[in-house]
Amino acid sequence: MSLSYLPQGMTRRHFIEHLAGASAMAVPAIAFAGALRANAEDLKKRHKAAIMLWMGGGPATIDIWDLKPGAPTAGPFQPIGTSGGEQICEHMPLVAKQMHHLAIVRSMSTREADHNRGRYYMHTGYVPNPNIEHPSYGSVVSHMLAEQTKQLKLEIPAFVAVGGGSVGPGFLGMTYAPFVVNSDGNVRNLKMDVAAARLSERMQMLASLEKSFVKQDRGQSAQDHANILEKTVALMTSKQMEAFKVNSESEAVRDRYGKSAFGRGCLMARRLVEQGVPFVEVDLGGWDTHSNNFKTLGDTKLPELDKAMSALVSDLDERKLLDYTAIIWMGEFGRTPRINGNSGRDHWARSWSVVLGGAGMKGGIAVGRTNADGTDVETEPYTSQDVMATVCKSLGISLETTFTSRNGRPMKIANGGKVIKELFA
Repeated sequence: MSLSYLPQGMTRRHFIEHLAGASAMAVPAIAFAGALRANAEDLKKRHKAAIMLWMGGGPATIDIWDLKPGAPTAGPFQPIGTSGGEQICEHMPLVAKQMHHLAIVRSMSTREADHNRGRYYMHTGYVPNPNIEHPSYGSVVSHMLAEQTKQLKLEIPAFVAVGGGSVGPGFLGMTYAPFVVNSDGNVRNLKMDVAAARLSERMQMLASLEKSFVKQDRGQSAQDHANILEKTVALMTSKQMEAFKVNSESEAVRDRYGKSAFGRGCLMARRLVEQGVPFVEVDLGGWDTHSNNFKTLGDTKLPELDKAMSALVSDLDERKLLDYTAIIWMGEFGRTPRINGNSGRDHWARSWSVVLGGAGMKGGIAVGRTNADGTDVETEPYTSQDVMATVCKSLGISLETTFTSRNGRPMKIANGGKVIKELFA
C-alpha cells in the first residue's frame, strides 16, 4: 500500500525524503485533555464517521437501483424484493437483505456529464472553477470532526482513500489531504534502516528547521508542511497502523467481504472507522460501460459490489457502528436510459440514483422517483450539494458553517445544499 497522492505544495518525493529522516522517535501528535480520559471508551464506540463507496466511471443506476421492467429503456435484469420493501437488481441479492439500513435517492438530477467535472462536482458540491479549488467530502468531514479525532488521540490520517485518488483538500490545505493507499495492507516507505540514535538527531534538526521556517511567516503552506511532518512522525511508530492490515482478519471475515481489491478496501474501511478515522473513501472503478453494459455488470461489477457492500453494512451494524457511520454510494453520474448499438449506456446526469444510510438516516425507503422509462425526474430533484448537506447533518456538522477561501471568498459548507428531509422523518 503506497502513498500516491499529495496536495499541491508537497511532492511525493519530498514527503518520502521527510520519512527517511523521521522514524522511531515519534511523540503522539495529539493528546487527550485530562477531563476526557474517563469518556474515551464511550467516545470510541460513538464517534461519527463516513464511508464513501465511489463508483468511478458512472454506474448505470437504472440497472441497479431503479429498474424499469417492461419499458423500452429496460435491460435484461429483473428486480427483486428487499428487506426494506423497495426493489433492486437481481444481481444484488446480498445487498437486498441489508436494504432496511439503506435508502435509495432516485431523483438525482445534475448537469455534469463529463467524468472529470462530474467527479469533482460530486466530491465537493461545487462545479469546477479555475480560480479556486474546493475541498472534497473527506477533507471537509475530517476538518469539521478534528476535535473528535483529537479526543480519540488519532495518530493515523483522518482522511483515507483506498484504491483511488479522491479529490484534494482545496483551500483547507494539505493537512486535510487524502492519504491514498492500496488495499493490500502494507504501507511502503515507512520503515527506515537507520539507527534510532541517528534518526533522533535528524528529527531534532529537521524539527528545528521547520519551526524556524514557520516563524518567518511563510503562509499557510509552511504551517501545513510542518503539520504533515508531525503527523508523519506519529504515523511511523503508531500501533494504530495495524488498522490497515486486513490480512490479520480471519479467513471467514475476509471471505465475507470478498477477496477482491474492493472487498479488502471495504474491510479496511470498517477497521479504520473502528479505530477512529472519520472519513474513508473506497474506490471501485470500471463503470464506464459504453459497450457491453449488461455483461460487465452481471458478470463482474455487481457480484463484486454486492458481496463487499453487504458485508460492510452488516458488519458495521453488528459492531454497533452503523448508527454513527454514514454510508455514501455514488459515482459521477448515471447512464442513459437509451441502450446504444454496442449494448451499452452512455453518460447521463439528468435522472439517476445514489444510496445513503447509517448515522441516523432512515433506511428501507426510496426518495423521489423517475418517470416510467427513467428519462426524467418526476419529484423534487436533488443535487450533489443536497447529498453533501444531508451527510453533514447526519454527522452533526452544522450547515451554517462558512469557510473562507484563500482568496478571501466566503464558501458555505456543502455549497448551501438542502437536507433531504425524508431521510430524517
